[in-house]
Order: sequence, then C-alpha cells, then structure tokens
Amino acid sequence: MGRFAGRQVIIVGGSTGIGLAGARRIVSEGGEVLLIGRNQESLEKAVGELGSGARYFAGDACDSSVVVDAIKQLEGNGGSLSGLFHVAGGSGRKMGDGPLHELSDQGLDFTLDLNLKSVIYSNRAAVRAFRKQGTGGAILNTGSVLGFSPSPRYFSTHAYAAAKSAIIGFTQSIASYYAAEGIRANVISPALVETPMAERACGDSEILDFIRTKQPLEGGRPGLPADLEGAIALLLSEDGRYITGQNLAVDGGWTVSEGQANDGGTFPG
Repeated sequence: MGRFAGRQVIIVGGSTGIGLAGARRIVSEGGEVLLIGRNQESLEKAVGELGSGARYFAGDACDSSVVVDAIKQLEGNGGSLSGLFHVAGGSGRKMGDGPLHELSDQGLDFTLDLNLKSVIYSNRAAVRAFRKQGTGGAILNTGSVLGFSPSPRYFSTHAYAAAKSAIIGFTQSIASYYAAEGIRANVISPALVETPMAERACGDSEILDFIRTKQPLEGGRPGLPADLEGAIALLLSEDGRYITGQNLAVDGGWTVSEGQANDGGTFPG
C-alpha cells in the first residue's frame, strides 16, 4: 500500500526541483498530491509525469487566498488535507537583495514576501484546515543552510538569509502551540541543490570549487532534488509521527565543513 496510502498532500511550489522530487516520492508510496505553482505549463508537465495521483492548482503563493482556495478544491473533490509541503521561494538578488549595505527596499519587500510571508499564508491555511477536520496533520517548510550557517563570499543575500532563519523560528513556534492537537511542523534545510533557482551558482566554476570542500559528501557535488526525498517522506508521513519543531539540514556536510574560499586577498566580496 505504501506509507502515504490514503493521504493527500499539498505541495506549494511542486512542479520543479525539490517540490517535484517530494511529489514523486509521495505518489510512489501511494499518496496523492495537489501541486501549487504559478506556471501552468510546468504544472501540467509535472502532473503528466506523476500520473493519476496528482492534480494541480495554478496560483501565486504570495497571494494569501491561494492555498485556502486549493484546500477548498481538495475538499470539494471529497478529500481532506493530510500534509502541506511548502517549497516555493527563491532568490531576490535580481530585485535588490544582497549584502545589507546594498539591500534595496524593493529587494527587501520582494524577498520577504516570496520567502516568508508566503510560508505564513500557506501554514495558516493548513492549520485552519487541520483544526476544522480534527485530524491533526503534518507541515514541512523549506529553509536553507544560509539561515543559520552563512557563506559570506558566495551567498551574501541578507534578506533571503533573514527569511530562511525566520522560517525556523516560526515553524518551531507553531509546532509548540499546536502539538497537543496532533499538528506537526518541521523544516528541511538544504545547501546548494541543482534547481532552477541555483542556476547561477551551479554554473560558476569558482563556486563549484568551493562546494567541493563545503559539501564534501558524494565527492563534493551540489545536491540533487532526489537527495531530499527520504527526509521529505519521513517528516510528512507517519514515520515522523513523533517528530515536530525540528530543523533538518540535508546539506552534503555544509554545516560541519569549513569550505575553502579563494578570496584573492579581496574578501569580503
């Protein structure tokens, strides 16, 4: 049957990268997923790959009504929410995020909306649904090692780091508050993973040289979305029934490795 048999999980940002990897694992273990994303073509492609265990809902995670409406769609089809996996987020670098002295107001607002407010919106909708159902449920948010283990030379986007750090505190706070109702909330924090967001870093030979020592597992390569599947499945399934309020770094060794940056005598960059 599979450990997700009879379970329905909403994945916010589920059409590519880590979200799609999680969807593959859930469907392969008997579950159903409802993918939320902005790009309908990408959503249709993902659902076509995943098969009958997947549907989609097109919308922007920064809109507070999107996950609410997706849950209504789920309920309207006779389902009930078992889990929420929030992956949607991204870099605000092009909008003005960066080192604090260079951070623009626009970059700050954009980055916090995309990476923090959207998480609060989706989690609020899920908690309300869980409480209405009286069933409990599981929430898994996506953080980043940059929220607690910075890399000043190559990954200096300070609003992004603030948002990812805040996700940990927010998730632990709601985990504490709702634990008695059977609602679990955890965070998974990857390091550099080959996703659409990471194209800049994964295409930079100097950064890849750094990653060889900073993420030394598996020969020092960037992570792959599939590397996170097991942790995702654990924390969203009954196998994680006694786990809440935790931040799990799936990072290839990032947080326990020094990394060797060749700063050429010009650090900080």
